[in-house]
Amino acid sequence: MGFKVGLTYNPKRRVRADERLPMDFDAEFDDEETVDAITHALENCGCTVTKIEADEKAYNTLVRLRPRIVFNIAEGAYGEDRESQIPAMLEMLRIPYTGSGPLTLAISLNKGLTHQILSVNGIESPSFQVFANANAVKNRKLGFPLVVKPLSEGSGKGIRSSSLVEDEQSLREQVTWVTKTYNQPAIVEEFLSGREFTVGLIGNSEPTVLPIVEITFENLPSGASPLYSYEAKWIWDVPEKPLDIFKCPPDIPEKLEKTIRRVAVKTFKILHCRDVGRIDMRLDKKGKLYVLDVNPLPGLIPDPEAHSCLPEAAMVAGYTYNQLICTILWQALKRYNLQPAGLNREFVKQF
Repeated sequence: MGFKVGLTYNPKRRVRADERLPMDFDAEFDDEETVDAITHALENCGCTVTKIEADEKAYNTLVRLRPRIVFNIAEGAYGEDRESQIPAMLEMLRIPYTGSGPLTLAISLNKGLTHQILSVNGIESPSFQVFANANAVKNRKLGFPLVVKPLSEGSGKGIRSSSLVEDEQSLREQVTWVTKTYNQPAIVEEFLSGREFTVGLIGNSEPTVLPIVEITFENLPSGASPLYSYEAKWIWDVPEKPLDIFKCPPDIPEKLEKTIRRVAVKTFKILHCRDVGRIDMRLDKKGKLYVLDVNPLPGLIPDPEAHSCLPEAAMVAGYTYNQLICTILWQALKRYNLQPAGLNREFVKQF
């Protein structure tokens, strides 16, 4: 009998028209291929894995199974603090788990709170305003162009090519669409016109910084806005017809690379991220670096053609997919001071 591990996740599913949910409702959720790949990796490491869907039955399942540790990739289904649901249950039950805690997950999903906390700690993030509806736009203080996003979504949800707006009418229309479609406020940020990067990290007190990934926009369809939008992530860039949109590592000056790595680690620590995370950044027209987003639950899609940022960076760093998953698990075990016998350290890197 191997080391008993639970795998908490939300499966992708088709949204019914009568559910009144946005068409990208399940964009953050994981497909069967990803769940199976993580399961296989953990089994190779010597674990006995039980898959646990993060639904209303999850708490009772966790009480019954009492896994030694949970590998958590659950995004949560509903509410602005949904990513915190499974970790909060696990803490109540005193079950160890991989990844960040409830507070980090709740704050990081709220882009406005994330910007405020980073700014107070000396990390540059875009100037922004939050609007509950289009009527509030009359209090706009930011100059165009602007980017309109849902306040608390991830995986490109609610970010379309049309999210980049350059006039009052377009701003009102986009804010109206966001607030009605996602039933939450819209965050409006200054548009940063420079290059965009994302940085994966693995570890805790001194996290390992994976190779930087640059997200490029020149190969997007003609007329598309230079944004890493829902269309760019899930519609235009698919395994059957991948876009050449990532450069890893990018061609950047050594000084900029050092700055990106330093800011990534500082951001990771400020928000108390644990075990694994990904930080999205962008330059303005003068080359100044800003943090756009913090992802303490980064995607772990195994297919290299799917352009999942963190696994792609890990592959460039020399990790196999099995090593990536097992190393995340080992970082959590180390954090909890657990040293179970029988686990295969062959698949663990930099532990």
